[in-house]
Amino acid sequence: MTTLASALTATPVVAILRASSAARFPEVADTLREEGVRAVEFTLTTPGALDALREYAQGLPAGVALGAGTVTTPREAQDAVAAGAEYLITPATSTEVIAEAKRLDVPVLPGALTPTEIFTAWQAGATMVKLFPASVGGPSYLRAVRAPFPQIPLVPTGGIALDEAPAYLAAGAKALGMGGPLVGDACEGGDLVALRERAARLTALVSGAGR
Repeated sequence: MTTLASALTATPVVAILRASSAARFPEVADTLREEGVRAVEFTLTTPGALDALREYAQGLPAGVALGAGTVTTPREAQDAVAAGAEYLITPATSTEVIAEAKRLDVPVLPGALTPTEIFTAWQAGATMVKLFPASVGGPSYLRAVRAPFPQIPLVPTGGIALDEAPAYLAAGAKALGMGGPLVGDACEGGDLVALRERAARLTALVSGAGR
């Protein structure tokens, strides 16, 4: 099993898969893995996400760390882990979800934006904290909030363009959550060749950046 930590050490990116259907999630995840993006998040707001998560987890390719995103309740956390999620990501700081992830013994990355939210999530037991939406403040905001909290691993997510990835890592990001700018329309039936090109470009951009 590939842990989230080892996947992010290889390439500090969590690919966020969100669509009107989860039917293409496995194929997209495979394409990303082949280009070096090894951590993928199946978002629970996508119809069929749990089934896709369960199916993909049963034959999980070597090198992939598989997580569930947009987890908002303890029950969703339970269902996601039962389906095979190895880590959980939330859109906001829910101490209940953090506590349930700890009980289930899986890493959890709660969403937070303000210093109070970031610190609350960390005190509650977050493994890392998802800085969301990162595009509101950009790398300069990340650098500013890291100053009083150097011990908290932050994962900026939301509205990060491919070319901005090195700047976020240079500002101190532990990793990056990348959705639309990386995945594009691939989960909706879009061009997998174009996805492959974006993933390869991103992997090259973040290789050694800020580390």
